Amino acid sequence: MMLKGYVHKILPFSAVDGPGNRTVIFLQGCNFDCIYCHNPETIRRCSHCGECIKACPYAALGLERGKILWKQDLCRDCDGCIRACPYDSSPKVQTMDVEEIMDHIRKVGGFISGVTLSGGECTLQAAFVIEIFKRVREMGLTAFLDTNGFVPLQQMKEMALTMDMAMVDLKSYDGEEHRMLTGKGNEPVIENIRYLAEIHKLYEIRTVIVPELLDNRKNVDKISRLIATLDPNIRYKLIWFRSVGVREGAKIWKEPTEELMKELVAIAEKNGCKNVVMV
Repeated sequence: MMLKGYVHKILPFSAVDGPGNRTVIFLQGCNFDCIYCHNPETIRRCSHCGECIKACPYAALGLERGKILWKQDLCRDCDGCIRACPYDSSPKVQTMDVEEIMDHIRKVGGFISGVTLSGGECTLQAAFVIEIFKRVREMGLTAFLDTNGFVPLQQMKEMALTMDMAMVDLKSYDGEEHRMLTGKGNEPVIENIRYLAEIHKLYEIRTVIVPELLDNRKNVDKISRLIATLDPNIRYKLIWFRSVGVREGAKIWKEPTEELMKELVAIAEKNGCKNVVMV
């Protein structure tokens, strides 16, 4: 029986989700509930409440046997349904099997260097991810994992063996601050980072810089020191918080200044990181 997964969307081409030009598959469902989440519609699965139907101006949504039906040919991607959803979900999530995913990848296979599995949190659908990674590597493409790092990868040896590299969010080095931000502690995240570095499969660590919410200088100082002790060549990406696409409560927060971002880059480089970028 073919494995199936909950797929939020597929981007055929991306230059920001790993090295080169990549196809990115965003899976639905997340075990974090970040205050500043930039895509909260990926957190939960649709409850079929019907609120989105009233918000769609193109009649692209309906109710069939108690479940939301998305009529993709009528959809104009206005995202009115997502804005109306009270459950941090999307009615456009599709249940797809591995072969359907591979069909999407084959169409662009000659133009990409690899495939990135993202989310939501893709490790919550581990068996689905592993099978896709196997097939992707058979095509001669690289398989990258984009994860919040909470699911213990040391207990998922097959995934570690199957993927080429991982990109991990370390949202805060302080455990209590991390819990305030995401609803979960950061101990598993740091353990995963150490494990991935040990097996030479850690491509990148990322931290979002939010001036009004986090102790950004402390975070960058501590995280960059960790990277330098593991492998100073691991890329450290400092992400500029932007108020576009976030939850309503986060839209009023100030974005970091260029001066602050440059200061944080300098801190990371001083601590020994050799590959620091800000985006």
